[in-house]
Amino acid sequence: MNNYRTDLINHISQLRGSNVISYIGGDRQNMSIRIAPDIIPVFYKHLEKMGKSSKIDLFLFTKGGDVLTALRLVELLYEYTDDFSVLIPYKSYSAGTLISLGASEIVMTKLAELSPIDPNVTSTFNPLDSNNPNVRLPISVEDVYSFFNIATDEMGLKTDDSLVKVFSLLSEHVHPLAIGSVYRSHAMIRSIANKLLLKHINPSEKYKINEIIENLTENLHSHSYMISRQEAKNLIKLPITYCDNDLEKYMWNLYKTYENDLLLDRPFAPEQILTPNGKFSVCCGIIESNYYTDGYIFEGNIPKIPNVKNSLDSINITEQGWRQLR
Repeated sequence: MNNYRTDLINHISQLRGSNVISYIGGDRQNMSIRIAPDIIPVFYKHLEKMGKSSKIDLFLFTKGGDVLTALRLVELLYEYTDDFSVLIPYKSYSAGTLISLGASEIVMTKLAELSPIDPNVTSTFNPLDSNNPNVRLPISVEDVYSFFNIATDEMGLKTDDSLVKVFSLLSEHVHPLAIGSVYRSHAMIRSIANKLLLKHINPSEKYKINEIIENLTENLHSHSYMISRQEAKNLIKLPITYCDNDLEKYMWNLYKTYENDLLLDRPFAPEQILTPNGKFSVCCGIIESNYYTDGYIFEGNIPKIPNVKNSLDSINITEQGWRQLR
């Protein structure tokens, strides 16, 4: 952890009256990480060192990942504080948005973005990609439900026989077990969102919870939709706080240190990081507090093949995982 980053975290902590933990899930092209269960013990180590706090801020940047991990992380954070907020300098998509739903305050810069929370489901039963038969296409949960909504609401199909024919048509292109996974994910994502929102919304305001969940699933129509802070606050009714000028500056500068250190603004290319013996080590994510810095490290090698240029296909990953750097 460089001294400049230490100063920025301390400035944010003083402005907010909080303890700050950063989670940066690097989205570097060709070398990225997603939210996964292995972050939980790393956060536990930081939180145990920190102890009980009157307020914890999670400085968050991620393209998403495992939705169950999002719930588990929020539950873990509430073991150490009754006042949990997220600070979003830029992207907090999908599972990152779910984490944000568990916070009583979502602090966003002018550039900050949330996303819908409807998951894409990928399983061994998904359809194959016609352009790459080794890859299975993800299925959007909301796409499947929209298909049936078109049949019933737009085309007016109401009878059991007509709906059976619609389902049979879908089953010709999508394996029934994949459709079952979609239904399970549809129910699960709403259950998780509901549990997270109940962390700070009174159960008597169930209507408010339902409205937020509907807006973040069915009403935005695209998983890649980018939600600005104005829309998050005024239309979706999330507990959004706009940064003042000082906090905006410190949050953005802190994000830029991570972007620069992880090289998030440029694709990963083997020739950039190879040592003379053909080995490489690259950090793709960071969990950091004033006590520790942990990095997600990929290590590997690229065999030297005569007259063949190094390529991403020839990379051999020998080790990967979270490692304490400080």
